[in-house]
Amino acid sequence: MRAPKTIHVTTFTNGLVGPSQPMLGPIANGGTIIAETAPGCWGPMITPSFKGGHEVTSPVAVEGAEPGDAMVIRIRKVKVTSAVTASGTMGFVEGRYTGDPFVARHCPNCGTKSPPSRVEGVGADAIRCVKCGAEVSPFRLTNGYTIVFNDRRNMAVTVGPAVARKLAKDAARLMALPEQSCQNPVVVLAPADIPGLTTRLRPFVGNIGTTPAIDMPDSHNAGDFGQFLLGAPHEYGITKEQLESRTDGHLDIDSIREGAILICPVKVPGGGVYVGDAHAMQGDGEIAGHTTDVSAQVTLQVNVLKGLKIGGPILLPPAGDLPHLACPLKATEKKAAKELAKKYGQTVLEEAAPIQMVGSGANLNEAADNGVARLSELFSISKEEVLNRVTISGAVEIGRLPGIVTVTMLVPMPWLKKRNLAKLVKEQYGL
Repeated sequence: MRAPKTIHVTTFTNGLVGPSQPMLGPIANGGTIIAETAPGCWGPMITPSFKGGHEVTSPVAVEGAEPGDAMVIRIRKVKVTSAVTASGTMGFVEGRYTGDPFVARHCPNCGTKSPPSRVEGVGADAIRCVKCGAEVSPFRLTNGYTIVFNDRRNMAVTVGPAVARKLAKDAARLMALPEQSCQNPVVVLAPADIPGLTTRLRPFVGNIGTTPAIDMPDSHNAGDFGQFLLGAPHEYGITKEQLESRTDGHLDIDSIREGAILICPVKVPGGGVYVGDAHAMQGDGEIAGHTTDVSAQVTLQVNVLKGLKIGGPILLPPAGDLPHLACPLKATEKKAAKELAKKYGQTVLEEAAPIQMVGSGANLNEAADNGVARLSELFSISKEEVLNRVTISGAVEIGRLPGIVTVTMLVPMPWLKKRNLAKLVKEQYGL
């Protein structure tokens, strides 16, 4: 039986990613995944039964994908379906979790671990334990907002307390929570500390990639959030060595949007492509820790790239998102470079094109070092050469605090050809 060319995904994991999660498919190599995604972050955070801070889609196996390959994910569409969401900075509520409020929660009254919960009324105390009725959210919004989107989904405005409480009464519908989503809708909390702020939508996907080699909370599949799992006093505690099993799916890089190409490591048979945590907008760094989590329809095309073993994701963002020094040279610039080289007797000029290597770590310095090391390994050059090339023909940009970056470098075309990346780079940038 032939693998299907298209698969619709409407189911979710309970906050986990890893080999224990059953995969859909397999889908044909080159096929299309159409996913109805649920909001990440705040909804799952205030749903104590979840094992992670997101609610990502069930993973999809891709025909022919094996560990040691790479998965090419073309982001064809990110359509925001929510009309309203809420977010803000967070605080923890002591006595309601063990070690990590994203992962190991319990009811402060009856002690039930990962307790089922219900929404009762609106406001900060609306999340209640089903078993005993106690208020049970392990998180508080320390400064929050409710934000509405226009029909074209290109402009947004934050609202005041009266409007926020009115919207909170119809939270699940206004957030367009998918039918099989199990999270509590964050809009029920009705935060309204910043009324009247106007901003633009620029949707992107915060959690996307392939299944890690070990089970871990979906929000912790990254080098920074993964630090909370090291020696953790709960069932998902891991060692530093086990953290290398991650695939850095939780990225929060705002250029992982419509038109981007993401190339991810394959660490389990089938790859296990999943997606979630779409956002309406975010400035570089997600400095508040959270942004506007939304439901979305995300369309992906997936291809297996055989034999490309990579340490972490490679991003080919839309051309307009490239840092200035890494933009492909225009014809006039190439001409000027040739004239300059001729003047000084330099007979060879590189033909080069940009790639971005994702780096992750406990902090931004470690993340940058990780991205540099991954580039060094991929192209078999010294870290010192990577540092020089990135400094004068690339950039290091913050994806998320505390420790996700992109390391952009102009790479000579022969190197890209050797790693079977030249065709993709030419496709993306019209070279």
